[in-house]
Amino acid sequence: MDYPALERAARRHASAELIRHAVAELDRIASGRRALRAVRHPLGFVCLPLLRDGHDGVCVHLFGTPDAVPDRSAPQVHCHSWDLTSTVLYGRLGNRRVDVHHDPGAPTHRVFEVHSDPSGVDELRPTERLVRCRPGAEQTSARGQTYALPAGEFHTSVVPDGRPTATLVLGRTLPGRVDLSLGPLSAPGHRMVRRTCDASRTARIARAALRRIHEPEP
Repeated sequence: MDYPALERAARRHASAELIRHAVAELDRIASGRRALRAVRHPLGFVCLPLLRDGHDGVCVHLFGTPDAVPDRSAPQVHCHSWDLTSTVLYGRLGNRRVDVHHDPGAPTHRVFEVHSDPSGVDELRPTERLVRCRPGAEQTSARGQTYALPAGEFHTSVVPDGRPTATLVLGRTLPGRVDLSLGPLSAPGHRMVRRTCDASRTARIARAALRRIHEPEP
């Protein structure tokens, strides 16, 4: 995959071009021509990691499927160490921004660093940073729409109507940044595991995504 070309297409909001790229990759996975494994993410979606090239990455994220079950211990409010640009392939996805302010005197949450190991283990480490948060703006994107979330912006993602949804995600990691999440003030550090699907399950996930891409939106 050509990350710069996808990035340019996203900036032009060329959704048809981006969807064609996603369909081509999903077809390769569904047919077994690409040996890629789907990953069940603790936040409640399935990730198909299409590209990892230095600081750049491309994934398809799938929400609202039987495999997309959130880990109850996973903090939903988080921010990335990477700039995200995402195009909705089908369904609708909402992103609720969360305003976070340093407030050690009357905090509501503690900030945790999220350190991800290639083995699939995410370690959440409590920091000394105490904050107060409140709901911010919400943006809901539908099929063919592209949205961006800059690194460091706290948010939570929701599927507003519970229908299956998929996005093509472009990410560029920024040097010196760390993934962060918000948790209870007294919560200890803990670990979560991203579990990998086998080849057969991955192919079924890709085939289901292809069917939904080709279905007309209700």
